[in-house]
Amino acid sequence: MDSALIPKGVQRCSLGKFTLLIAVVGAVLLWGVYAMLLCWIKGLNQTNMNDYYGFALWIWADLAVIALGGGAFFTGFLKYIVGKDELKNIINYAVLIGFICYSSALLILAIDIGQPLRGWFIFWHANVHSMLTEVAFCLSCYFAVLTIEYIPLILENRQLNKVPFFHHLAHNMHGIMAVFAATGAFLSFFHQGSLGGVSGVLFGRPFGYREGVFVWPWTFFLFTWSAAAYGPSFTLMCTKILEKASGKQLVKDNVVDLLAKISGWMILTYIIAKIADTLYWALVTAPARGHTLMDFYSNNPVYGIWILVLEIVLGGIIPAIILVVPGTRRNGYLRMTAIILGVIGVSVNRWVMVLQVMAVPVMPFDFWAMYYPSWQEVATTILPVAYGIILIALSYRYLPIFPQEPELNPVD
Repeated sequence: MDSALIPKGVQRCSLGKFTLLIAVVGAVLLWGVYAMLLCWIKGLNQTNMNDYYGFALWIWADLAVIALGGGAFFTGFLKYIVGKDELKNIINYAVLIGFICYSSALLILAIDIGQPLRGWFIFWHANVHSMLTEVAFCLSCYFAVLTIEYIPLILENRQLNKVPFFHHLAHNMHGIMAVFAATGAFLSFFHQGSLGGVSGVLFGRPFGYREGVFVWPWTFFLFTWSAAAYGPSFTLMCTKILEKASGKQLVKDNVVDLLAKISGWMILTYIIAKIADTLYWALVTAPARGHTLMDFYSNNPVYGIWILVLEIVLGGIIPAIILVVPGTRRNGYLRMTAIILGVIGVSVNRWVMVLQVMAVPVMPFDFWAMYYPSWQEVATTILPVAYGIILIALSYRYLPIFPQEPELNPVD
């Protein structure tokens, strides 16, 4: 029965090995679910958040997965709107990664609000003056778009596709996918930007404060830019991980090279803008309000100046150069190094814009506030990772995610 569900022309591991994988990852998933239930039943006293840290590990994870999931909207934009047809061979996987990231983001928010049964208050009693209200609306709408984009892949399952209704529905949905890609790009621009704008408008938090255009601080645009830049790199990293796990080449080199090149140029332009923003903030904005750059970096190991170097140099300049230069980009090891550094770089950016913003002393009598997450926070942060692995495993086994796989791995 299992073999009848596997796409034609490809090979998969035995059902026993697959079941063992799901069981192991499923155990981690259940650990996260247990911690989640503790947070819902007993309340947010299960966390180590306090008066300093109203935002903590969950919100960092939320912003990080939303940034890394940006590969879905940007790859869809490149494929359907710009016309980069080669990306049709990786767009399915980009959509799957985006679906996992955005569903994980919504799950994290459901845990973070502490009372998920009141989650509908966000929509019915919307605070129209809050950027987070716009984030909630756009996140929910874009997740709906990703669900619509993922449904045709499910309907192309070997058995489901034999049903005429499902076959024609999947075909027709593919035909109008450009509309959803454009809608997704529009929604992503605003929620990515508003997530960046939050730290820029927080009262009494000078580390995140930025000047800007009208009501939008510079961080609004930098967050959108970085998601479009680093999201494709995360898609490529997940592709390589799956190739290593399966022992097969799933996407041709020209597709990987094209997406890596686009990601490299996007990272390069983003990091130039980020450096300009940091210099202006350090030399103009902060001094005008009585601060020096080193006021925002401490001697403790968590928030030293090293974190700025990690974000901008190791996570920005170096991967940008490697991915832009053809010779280094086409070297598999260097390309993968650049991709991993880029993923770390954007994750560090979200870390400092969530946690360092809260840690910096804001009063003369204040001190650096350290934060160490509880095991419940760690477990619920790992929960989406386990969920993502399971969904990728199921999708790869039973759905035609990679169109080039049969050609690259002919079955004897």
